[in-house]
Amino acid sequence: MDINFNKNEDYNKLKVAELKTKLLKVYKGGGEKRIEKHHAKGKLTARERINYLLDSNAKSIEISAFAGDGMYAEHGGCPSGGVVIKIGYIKGKQCVVVANDATVKAGAWFPITGKKNLRAQEISIENRLPIIYLVDSAGVYLPLQDEIFPDKEHFGRIFRNNAIMSSMGITQISAIMGSCVAGGAYLPIMSDEAMIVDKTGSIFLAGSYLVKAAIGESIDNETLGGASTHCEISGVTDYKAKDDKDALDRIKNIIDKIGDFDKAGYNRVASKNPEENPEDIYGILPEKRHDQYDMYEVIKRLVDKSEFDEYKADYGKTLITAYARIDGWAVGIVANQRKVVKNAKGEMQFGGVIYSDSADKATRFIANCNQKKIPLVFLQDVTGFMVGSKSEHGGIIKDGAKMVNAVSNSVVPKFTIIIGNSYGAGNYAMCGKAYDPRLIVAWPSAELAVMSGNSAAKVLLQIEKASLIKQGKKITKKDEDELYNAIKYRYDTQTSPYYAASRIWTDGVIDPLDTRTWVSMGIEAANHAPIEKKFNLGVIQV
Repeated sequence: MDINFNKNEDYNKLKVAELKTKLLKVYKGGGEKRIEKHHAKGKLTARERINYLLDSNAKSIEISAFAGDGMYAEHGGCPSGGVVIKIGYIKGKQCVVVANDATVKAGAWFPITGKKNLRAQEISIENRLPIIYLVDSAGVYLPLQDEIFPDKEHFGRIFRNNAIMSSMGITQISAIMGSCVAGGAYLPIMSDEAMIVDKTGSIFLAGSYLVKAAIGESIDNETLGGASTHCEISGVTDYKAKDDKDALDRIKNIIDKIGDFDKAGYNRVASKNPEENPEDIYGILPEKRHDQYDMYEVIKRLVDKSEFDEYKADYGKTLITAYARIDGWAVGIVANQRKVVKNAKGEMQFGGVIYSDSADKATRFIANCNQKKIPLVFLQDVTGFMVGSKSEHGGIIKDGAKMVNAVSNSVVPKFTIIIGNSYGAGNYAMCGKAYDPRLIVAWPSAELAVMSGNSAAKVLLQIEKASLIKQGKKITKKDEDELYNAIKYRYDTQTSPYYAASRIWTDGVIDPLDTRTWVSMGIEAANHAPIEKKFNLGVIQV
């Protein structure tokens, strides 16, 4: 290994260590004191509930752990969006589990909480996965109600989804393990089955204080909407549980009896580990985003036996298209090559840039994967499409549009891994969030933006300078440097993978070594949902 490999390795391992430190902080939810208060009530925390529910020693992935990170500081923050979501196994069956974290503002719903819950339902709907709701929430966070209550993708959409999912035959089970009030009361009761924990669980449209204010009736919350009331009098809930673990055990028993599912039929054989050491990825990825590296070497460390069959290897070389296996699953890989390459005409092409020939190749490959029912994996490190008169005259817009068309109309499941750059239209063509990947995650090395921080800062600097000069202000070289650095710092902050993850533009930031698990579990989830429509590109400019 050369010295650059060692430097890269040290840098990327530090980035992964930073990721793990951030996650440990997120896992504490509202903090140790609130966790202690929660335990004092005889309740498990959201993460403890999920860990107890999921099969021990089985793999799981957490969706949007960084939701809300760095947001709502003026309201005390909202770690992990106040809700924990995992895809894991219950009695061997893959499920989505959603648990309110009552240590964060009593489980109140912030705007990002609503977005995260909708993402969980989206995953369940797309993949026909059973979904479990562990409810413990004070309802909408009132100071921000205008950002979560009335719009199409706000709080009410969740109950609409409950109804749609029920009509689709997707299993929904709820456990009321704490407070469940107002509109939030509909979520568990619109599930197939609901259970409530005695003495700690309660459900009502209006609590005792509001009832007193509204109609003058004096009543305590337990009598109004506790376990005995809803299991013995109203019939709203189906089971009474003595404590959290009893409720979770009941869910396990229900899931254990669910029948088998219709399969999409994606090809899988016995899994083989990569022959090349996956930890080499840390040394292959450069510290600086504009430095070059060979994407083939990354692919070798992600796929079974480090083997792949490349499609059109000598054409459109800035994109790699190849058939391979990940954890036994057949996949079609579309990856940005980050090395400068030479085309058939002897012309040099920049790594990370999509040219007309590479876009054409990717379009054909995506069509082939759809015809063969092979899931697609996009490995993003893209700076965008090639610009300039030569590219424009050669029809780069047309070829890029064909690739975007193929990605948009793809009917096989898509999975996106943002390894490095994810800029501009390149993000779209390589299956960014707007193009419905079943799962999309970023490595700590990722950057997401319209353009790089350096390029954007130069453009914004010119605009800012022109504005100041128009106001009659003189700009010195020192002023210009300070202005540039301030702009670049602000822009770089927004390109961080954590900034994207906090807003659920991605499903999370992951250690590169976890990539195979995410892709494998994602395809397994997708295998629950048979393809119901044919691949059709529609009208395209040929």
